Amino acid sequence: MPIQQPSNQIKLTNVSLVRMRKGKRRFELACYQNKVQDWRSGVETDLDEVLQIPNVFLNVSKGQVAPNEDLKASFGTTDTDKIILEILKKGELQVGEKERQAKLQQQHATVIDLVASKCVNPTTKRPYPTTIIEKALAELGINITGNKSTKAQALDAIKQLVSKQIIPIARARMRIRVSGNAKEAKKYRDTVAALIEEIEDESWSQDWECVGFIDPGKYREIGDLLRNESKGQANIEVLDMAVIQEGEEAL
Repeated sequence: MPIQQPSNQIKLTNVSLVRMRKGKRRFELACYQNKVQDWRSGVETDLDEVLQIPNVFLNVSKGQVAPNEDLKASFGTTDTDKIILEILKKGELQVGEKERQAKLQQQHATVIDLVASKCVNPTTKRPYPTTIIEKALAELGINITGNKSTKAQALDAIKQLVSKQIIPIARARMRIRVSGNAKEAKKYRDTVAALIEEIEDESWSQDWECVGFIDPGKYREIGDLLRNESKGQANIEVLDMAVIQEGEEAL
């Protein structure tokens, strides 16, 4: 006679776990891979697409479903829907080794692409291939981790590359437009112009307008100067985040 599996045990495979400790117990949810982050970010709203099964477990790997008395003691309710939402919101997502490695590889590629898109060879004004950027970062001993955003890691990598000059490299210049009341602009124009590396175009009428290229690090300084000196009558606008040279044209 075949052995019957206990009614409170459910076998699940290929799952992502969300764990939460509440009181003296640890509870788990069995979710589809990659769906928890989609739900938390609002991309996915259907819980049926997130949960492999709408149960609260004590141990997913053993298929052990949490009994109602444990739920009541820890959450003050046996309403599974409410408990599941709390665990999904506050629980810790357990990532498998394969998922972790795949995510890390994706983050690594994203950081390399970001650095390559925002930096140039200062002589040619052209971007470096991602392979050159990757090699330079490796020489500096920069490791991409999953603990910080890709943007933050890219900015940190750029700072180190520019500082150490493993290869000749500089931040790609930002193209901006500054405008303001012409009468007021006469008071601060020269100070602003000193922060602009290259003025592309400048005009005076009722308003003063200047288009030019700056080091991205100067953007905030110019913005602060305009706010302080123009009495709110001047603006700074980004036309291009990173100007690079491709062939004979600037992009």
